[in-house]
Amino acid sequence: MQLDFSPAFARYEAIAAEADAAFAKVSEMCPDFVSCGAGCSDCCHALFDLTFIEALYLNHQFNKAFPPGPARDAVIERANKADRDAAKLKRKAFRAGEEGVSTRDILESMSRERIRCPLLGDDERCVLYPFRPITCRLYGVPLEISGEARTCGNTGFAPGERYPTVKIEKLQDRLVALSQEVVGALPTRLPLLGEMLVPVSFALVTEFDDDYLGILTEDDLVKTPEAPAPAPTPQQQPLLATLGAPAPASACGSCGETAGSSACASCGGSTSWVLPGPDGAPADKED
Repeated sequence: MQLDFSPAFARYEAIAAEADAAFAKVSEMCPDFVSCGAGCSDCCHALFDLTFIEALYLNHQFNKAFPPGPARDAVIERANKADRDAAKLKRKAFRAGEEGVSTRDILESMSRERIRCPLLGDDERCVLYPFRPITCRLYGVPLEISGEARTCGNTGFAPGERYPTVKIEKLQDRLVALSQEVVGALPTRLPLLGEMLVPVSFALVTEFDDDYLGILTEDDLVKTPEAPAPAPTPQQQPLLATLGAPAPASACGSCGETAGSSACASCGGSTSWVLPGPDGAPADKED
């Protein structure tokens, strides 16, 4: 079955546009502190995972941009290396947990680890920059993560000062919800697929075919008559076309952005946070 995820990808791209708007708004409010620019690749060594919809989208764009050939092989080779490096770090974190190290300390330690993204080219530029994940789009401005403010160490944002802060976890919650909605529309035997979190390297090397997605076959349906009917083919109707558009929301009175969006979360009328100092003291917030 040839699956058409274009309606879901359009929904994802709308969320990505919100992330871009949030980054632009903070940059506009704090022009002297945001140091991102061409050739800066600090974010390309950070450890983070992708939601199912992000992995699916990145894989789709990678396959379009890199047909079989030397350029694709080079990215895949870098992805395999990144996977091996990530596996070592995860084993290290697992052992630390078994030895009684707190989850907070493990996460703090992992946040300082660096693995080169397989999409980072020899010129220190992303080879899929227009389609980069949400985390990449927001790296470089203060982010609220687990109740604390975090930002890139190369920026001019100073510890102990108050800055507009993007609520990235709210954005990630929406990505998980969209992922679950997409999987819920598939005739799959793997209903928990929408909860998956994987690194960029995994998204690049994985073939998201019917086998991986657990798409039910006619034989499956004969054996389990209670299973959902197969989805229509693209010739009949684009798969997932029934996914509803997000409900319209009112505009924020402070910034004019959609209330509750990531862009709104960065306006001067919303939450700002004090960046913690070197001792890692919890951030203070002000509504």
